[in-house]
Amino acid sequence: MEVEMPTQDRAEGQQGKTSKASAWQLTVSAATNPLLVVNFVLLAAGTACGPLLLRAYFVHGGTRKWLSSLLQTAGWPLLLVPLCASFFSRRRRHLQDHGSSCELFFMTPRLLAASTAIGVMTGVDNFFYAYGQAYLPVSTSSILLSTQLVFTAAFALLLVRQRFAAATVNAVVLLTVGAAMLGMNAGGDRPAGVSAPQYRAGFGMVLGAAALYGLLLPAMELSQARHAARGAVTYTLVVEIQLVIGLSASAFCAIGMIINKDFQEIPAEAREFELGEAGYYLLLVGTASVFQCICLGTIGAIFYGSALLAGVVLAMFIPVNGMLAVLFFHEPFSATKGIALGLSLWGLLSYFYGDVRTKQALQSDKHQDTEHPTV
Repeated sequence: MEVEMPTQDRAEGQQGKTSKASAWQLTVSAATNPLLVVNFVLLAAGTACGPLLLRAYFVHGGTRKWLSSLLQTAGWPLLLVPLCASFFSRRRRHLQDHGSSCELFFMTPRLLAASTAIGVMTGVDNFFYAYGQAYLPVSTSSILLSTQLVFTAAFALLLVRQRFAAATVNAVVLLTVGAAMLGMNAGGDRPAGVSAPQYRAGFGMVLGAAALYGLLLPAMELSQARHAARGAVTYTLVVEIQLVIGLSASAFCAIGMIINKDFQEIPAEAREFELGEAGYYLLLVGTASVFQCICLGTIGAIFYGSALLAGVVLAMFIPVNGMLAVLFFHEPFSATKGIALGLSLWGLLSYFYGDVRTKQALQSDKHQDTEHPTV
């Protein structure tokens, strides 16, 4: 697969990120863009399976929160494979056309600094989320994490001037009400062995992770937009950005592991793990690989669409997480949680309905302008 994909029309992007592809445009163009399909599949598979694998670590005897934080970005070396393939392909073409080699990286120092800062923030977000996963059922944490769409919408408005339709506002309200209902019923689904203070701390940490992630998505979009003002943004550059983010976040979490002496405890924890020592290490590798799919799929969704689109796609898999958690972990699913899930799904459907209507209105206006040009 060639990853040297040219960017979309950035002239429109500089007029505002609202002119970029919407969720409806993403769906329509998926059949003609293989990279788009790949990113969507990566994001879908990672979002559906990642939280389950991370929770499985704690359910079967894992206790190291900094380790589980590291797993969420430790798969960044996997990105070296497509980057190396892209470089050698690019160098071969450049040698044929110009008789000289090409540049190794596309990143500028400013973009490198921005990506590093986002990576450190991602590391903090990873710890918040891992802490919550240690004490909350997956079905509860997934519904809480869906509130990142609320924060993404707010920060997208502030940072990239994302326009809101009435349906978007409705979706934000519904997701907020759903999270509030879970808050009022906090503790009703507390796992065995988890104290009330631990449950409340996990609840707050997941909400904090949602808020911070809601800031990270528009920040990624803004960094791409600012780079686009000075040069082309290719898919290879997007992968480079994700590599730097993953490396920075992993370094941050590794420092936390060193301070907490997690590295010394890994062999002993592996021997006592309920799935066996081999199962322990396989779970760690699998979790890191799956979460890397989420990271790469997210930044790809931002590249082809917007930060708000990435947030919506992530939130789409709330019911999948909930059903799989009930199936594999036998988690309780109360009536309150069911209502909260229903409100979350209603909010997501509202967003997509509004997105489709907005797209249809824009196409209608464009068609009218073509038929009746201004003299």
